[in-house]
Amino acid sequence: MSDAITAEGLVKRYGEVKALDGLSFSVPQGTVLAVLGPNGAGKTTTVRVLTTLLRPDEGRAVVAGYDVVDDAMRLRAHIGLSGQYAAVDEHLTGAENLEMVGRLYHLGAKRSKARARELLERFDLVEAGDRPVKGYSGGMRRRIDLAGALVADPPVLFMDEPTTGLDPRARNALWNTIAELVAGGTTLLLTTQYMDEAERLADDVLVVDHGRAIARGTTDALKDQVGGNRVEVSVTEPGELDTAREALAWFAVGAMQTDPESLRLTVPVTDGAEALRQILGRLADTGVRVRDAGLRRPTLDDVYLTLTGRQASGADTKAEEAAR
Repeated sequence: MSDAITAEGLVKRYGEVKALDGLSFSVPQGTVLAVLGPNGAGKTTTVRVLTTLLRPDEGRAVVAGYDVVDDAMRLRAHIGLSGQYAAVDEHLTGAENLEMVGRLYHLGAKRSKARARELLERFDLVEAGDRPVKGYSGGMRRRIDLAGALVADPPVLFMDEPTTGLDPRARNALWNTIAELVAGGTTLLLTTQYMDEAERLADDVLVVDHGRAIARGTTDALKDQVGGNRVEVSVTEPGELDTAREALAWFAVGAMQTDPESLRLTVPVTDGAEALRQILGRLADTGVRVRDAGLRRPTLDDVYLTLTGRQASGADTKAEEAAR
């Protein structure tokens, strides 16, 4: 299987800030790569470079067989991009937005109109197709934006945090649409901060931080890399959370996670069942009342927090501002 996307040593600087710092990876044809990382990790900058919106300072990238710098004009006819915010004209109807994209791709008036109707039907927007987009819901705007990215039926698709701000129902609908596209042979690079999105859609996950790749693999492989089990304990009162944390520090083989809102502690342990028994005993001895307790495997959230630690600084924000 050949690669639809190849990035080699990509570097992008903004003054003293390196938004990308030697980033390298590849994406085989017909697969989904989810790129995860904190705010400022370089996710959006990566998408902008690979879609010819930014020129790398160093390194090389090839997408759909075209160099992103030397063959930028030809490449644009072979890719689709759906960004963090729906790129639509609110004063045009849904159909007019899609027809406009078709004209920009030089499909011609007749083919652009036909393609717009095909996509309105595919995305369940036929009834809304002749209404101005300014009256669309967030989920509808997302769908019309994704439809716009597919007007030219591109073999490679880029989606930058596509479900940010959508309600659960709209997210699930969009996930189903993405799965259908990939089943049809589309290659997808997806940036996201939602772990469930990566687990649902991705063949492979790339974790980036400070513009560098720090881990890659399937979700199961990354979980195995973190290793161990997790004991989750929920206490009854907010005042008991600190007491429980102090009592359980001895059992933790890594950083504990505390969720004050749900009054839950997550403790990484080695001997799962025995650790759970001892933890419950220790909490009983300290007078902490346990509302719920259980043992589980690492999640992709655990992988993410273990690999990236605290949230990175806003290098990517500077990249976005510079690219506007």
